[in-house]
Amino acid sequence: MLRRAVEDLSSGSDSDYTNSWIAWFLSSKGNEYFCEVEEEYILDRFNLTGLNTEVANYTQALDSITDNIDEDIPDELRGALDVQARHLYGLIHARWIVTARGLAKMLEKYKRADFGRCPRVLCQSQPLLPVGLSDIPYEKSVKLYCGRCEDIYSPKSSRHGSIDGAYFGTSFPHLLFLVYPNLIPPKSGPVDVGLPVRGAPTEGDNQRRTRRAREEPELPAETIGEEFSTASVALKAERYRPRIFGFQVHEIAKLQRWQEAVRDRQVARLEEIGV
Repeated sequence: MLRRAVEDLSSGSDSDYTNSWIAWFLSSKGNEYFCEVEEEYILDRFNLTGLNTEVANYTQALDSITDNIDEDIPDELRGALDVQARHLYGLIHARWIVTARGLAKMLEKYKRADFGRCPRVLCQSQPLLPVGLSDIPYEKSVKLYCGRCEDIYSPKSSRHGSIDGAYFGTSFPHLLFLVYPNLIPPKSGPVDVGLPVRGAPTEGDNQRRTRRAREEPELPAETIGEEFSTASVALKAERYRPRIFGFQVHEIAKLQRWQEAVRDRQVARLEEIGV
């Protein structure tokens, strides 16, 4: 049962925090990306508008999150309520982290690099931020956005990789940099997010990673069909487009339009010479 699991996870203290559903959820393995949503925010029904149509047994799931669950609920229903409560908390979390207080809490996690660091060597272990590729649940899993190379990556852990991207939304990391422009990472130079980097790869580690990348064998020419060309591959290349509430970020959109114009000119030249 959920209550028994919470009691097992508690340290024996009688404090409300250690016995709360939210504390149990945040302490569970695989939920490290989530921050604590303030109970005051959850209890304001205006903030939850529309979620009753997204979650089955909405009222009971909300009661579970706020520790008001009925003791008489059958044990077989508690398991389903646990899944629904997790889903509801994730949807609330997506709304919470784009508020001023929610951004501040996620900023603390970003400074601690709780979401990991960019695997790209030239990003010099830039801390990452979680982002969804869709605001609709059950469509895409969460990805990690690097503000330096402006690309997205899959989480290393399978536990994190199975989290629904809708629990973070498509706007969060870009809104964070909009609210805290001083944290926008430079395109070159050392990483600095206000706290010392802990656990970051050393210069020797970066050199070894670069050497391994250089030594990786190239794709054999015989595996490339005649119907493929450099130009066609370049045109099919996808890229991540940062958006805030569906609108592409202006400065990044301007840069991407210029980059795509350069790419199109290069593709035209390749087609002229038949590459």
